[in-house]
Amino acid sequence: RVIPESLVYSFGTLLLDLLSGKHIPPSHALDLIRGKNFLMLIDSCLEGHFSNDDGTELVRLASRCLQYEPRERPNAKSLVTALIPLQKETEVPSYVLLGIPHGNAPLNQTLLSPLGEACSRLDLTAIHEILEKLGYKDDEGVANELSFQMWTNQIQETLNSKKHGDAAFRSKDFVTAIDSYTEFIDGGTMISPTVFARRCLCYLMNDMAQEALGDAMQAL
Repeated sequence: RVIPESLVYSFGTLLLDLLSGKHIPPSHALDLIRGKNFLMLIDSCLEGHFSNDDGTELVRLASRCLQYEPRERPNAKSLVTALIPLQKETEVPSYVLLGIPHGNAPLNQTLLSPLGEACSRLDLTAIHEILEKLGYKDDEGVANELSFQMWTNQIQETLNSKKHGDAAFRSKDFVTAIDSYTEFIDGGTMISPTVFARRCLCYLMNDMAQEALGDAMQAL
């Protein structure tokens, strides 16, 4: 179930990844922060781009977002309030920061993948077809077949949930796909960005935008 607190937690993991330049388990990051070693988290490539005080504040914000108890995490409004003073170059247009062509810049210079083009058109039908064709090629470490040592009843049940979800997704039964993919995700045995991407589309097909946003962030 996607709730505001879980989105704040996801933002904290994203902010931590941006600051460190790599993926650090949140629990390990919190241990470093509690031990006053938070500057060790910051990527050396970012040195000189902001002050130590600003870096400390960003790490502090990330740690608040990653608190185990949802009620101890900040809400989205307080996060925005805390981030505004840290934005120094407010005069830089957002399209410059994002590298998006503007004005007379030729659009053909921006090469999008077929999935990117479908997303830019908000063509959910095309997105469904592309995700179906891609299968699970983009998942790292999530294979359709697992090693012999990992075949347990729990693993088998988890894989069956994914297979049922895939069958429902293929037949465009998006409600059933949501239920089956949720069982797979809640099993916690494997993490599959593709499953999050597929469930995200299923949520969009059912006008569940907030839930879709949560899955989109997990699929990144």
